[in-house]
Amino acid sequence: MELFDSLKQKITGQHKTIVFPEGEDARVLGAASRLASDGLIKAIVLGKQSEIDATAQANNIDLKPLTLLDPENLPADQHQAMLDALVERRKGKNTPEQAKEMLKDPNYVGTMMVYMDQADGMVSGAVHPTGDTVRPALQIIKTKPGVRRISGAFIMQKGDQRFVFADCAINIELDAPGMAEVAVESAHTAKVFDIDPKVALLSFSTKGSAKGDMVTKVQEATKLAQEAAPELPIDGELQFDAAFVPTVAAQKAPGSKVAGHANVFVFPELQSGNIGYKIAQRFGGFEAIGPILQGLNKPVSDLSRGCNEEDVYKVAIITAAQSLA
Repeated sequence: MELFDSLKQKITGQHKTIVFPEGEDARVLGAASRLASDGLIKAIVLGKQSEIDATAQANNIDLKPLTLLDPENLPADQHQAMLDALVERRKGKNTPEQAKEMLKDPNYVGTMMVYMDQADGMVSGAVHPTGDTVRPALQIIKTKPGVRRISGAFIMQKGDQRFVFADCAINIELDAPGMAEVAVESAHTAKVFDIDPKVALLSFSTKGSAKGDMVTKVQEATKLAQEAAPELPIDGELQFDAAFVPTVAAQKAPGSKVAGHANVFVFPELQSGNIGYKIAQRFGGFEAIGPILQGLNKPVSDLSRGCNEEDVYKVAIITAAQSLA
């Protein structure tokens, strides 16, 4: 089944609610309206009513399926409950006065709605830079127990081929525990997209064929990931050809349950991950879906500011599917 047909099937009837903090943007508003009209999600759109109305009128967008909220004019009881919860969550790091200022930012309001179970996930970033989307999520939703950092995965798809590449978006450098975390979280992401994960931790070395600190890091990360998730097929360190090509795997990593069959590829640092996914996209003709943020307690998705309405539509579907995991 085509990827988004499968994801739509998963979320239909689940009544998932996604909050969109950038409701004054035509791309976001149009996608949210379509998603709600298609019965895929309940959509909460944040923004000034007058600007949302003007955007909808100019772009012929139906507002009837949407719940609209002005983040600066929330009902008094809702605003107070959100303010109290934010102050408590920040545990002395922000005063009530500072928290009140934070809640003038729609990304903080949307994040609090997810934290307080008023929404199942948030989609932002069409207007705001990545930091404005990710920072509130890290401060309020935070990472899963035992996970120290978030990471960014891409689903690479062409025809019936589907792979996960990570981390290609967030962490400039990864130490061994960080790379191990990314490996395990990437396997969980793969399952959301109906990929039975076989995880390869990549290097320029296969099973000790080269030496150096960079190789040692991947070897240590492999051991940590295997200990953290013994039920998952995880192996490393593997060169890409050994991870992907069965004949090469038979020579370089005989006996590996992953080598030659990997479908989740974990890069040792951001530079190689970012280069790798773009080579697959531009040379290999793969569609790169993402980045998908991994490791958070609840899903928050960061759009590209160059996105179009269809991108917003698809990312919201992914976010709703992540909330089922």
